Amino acid sequence: LPSHMPPSTQIPLPSGTMEDKRNIQIIEWEHLDKKKFYVFGVAMTMMIRVSVYPFTLIRTRLQVQKGKSLYHGTFDAFIKIRADGVTGLYRGFLVNTFTLISGQCYVTTYELTRKFVSDYSQSNTVKSLVAGGSASLVAQSITVPIDVVSQHLMMQRRGEKMGRFQVRGDPEGQRVVAFGQTKDIMRQILRADGLRGFYRGYVASLLTYIPNSAVWWPFYHFYAEQLSYLCPKECPHIVFQAISGPLAAATASILTNPMDVIRTRVQVEGKNSIILTFRQLMAEEGPWGLMKGLSARIISSTPSTIVIVVGYESLKKLSLRPELVDSRHW
Repeated sequence: LPSHMPPSTQIPLPSGTMEDKRNIQIIEWEHLDKKKFYVFGVAMTMMIRVSVYPFTLIRTRLQVQKGKSLYHGTFDAFIKIRADGVTGLYRGFLVNTFTLISGQCYVTTYELTRKFVSDYSQSNTVKSLVAGGSASLVAQSITVPIDVVSQHLMMQRRGEKMGRFQVRGDPEGQRVVAFGQTKDIMRQILRADGLRGFYRGYVASLLTYIPNSAVWWPFYHFYAEQLSYLCPKECPHIVFQAISGPLAAATASILTNPMDVIRTRVQVEGKNSIILTFRQLMAEEGPWGLMKGLSARIISSTPSTIVIVVGYESLKKLSLRPELVDSRHW
């Protein structure tokens, strides 16, 4: 999921007032109890992030390393990083939890944009594409500074560094606490690059996640529609929606992974040019370098997307305004 924002999902709903695709009805913004929606949404997003963060860390390290100098693949990286203990798989996690804010902004922007676009077009594809891209734009503007700090923390290894900055221990040689590491990294970024350093890779992030979010939605609805024709009528919508989510995520990951590799290198290695980063990557590792970390990305996105699709649709059902609950048939 996209890795930084929880993708919101459409959900079976009423008839008549909402668009009907093979009886897959949609819960829209105006049908929700907003208080329930945000409280349940934050809790759900936090659980998802805890479960997929180790793969996000692994993907980042695979994308940044030169060739196969440290890790030979996703499983090899997991074993070696796990050797540092469970904490090795969660470096930078506390900082990354601040992206919960951007996640809620993503959901809100998505739903409100859908509502706005519906005044001009009833095409579900158009509404989803525009809303997904707009939501990603807003979310990334909040996420990038958090991502920059979090990624540098992910790059810390015992006794050495993979990125530009090295967390310093205290004078007695002990490890500094999590937020002590965060402050240390932030000071180094500020000293090296100024405030602009926290938005390093912003354009690359937009070029990665806006297409990813915009592409995910049309493919999600395409796969859901096709599966609805293949599944028996008695099959709950949630089943083929749970299948179509990961299929859409894998498709979007394959299409946008090259830009994700470039984005990661720009942010972690301190590069200033997307084009020069692309040329250097091609010169050093060839076209396959653009697919680095893809398996880790798909592995992390598959379970998380299933949870997101099922969780988000369940969330919207739980968040229905009380007067609408009895009228809904799933």
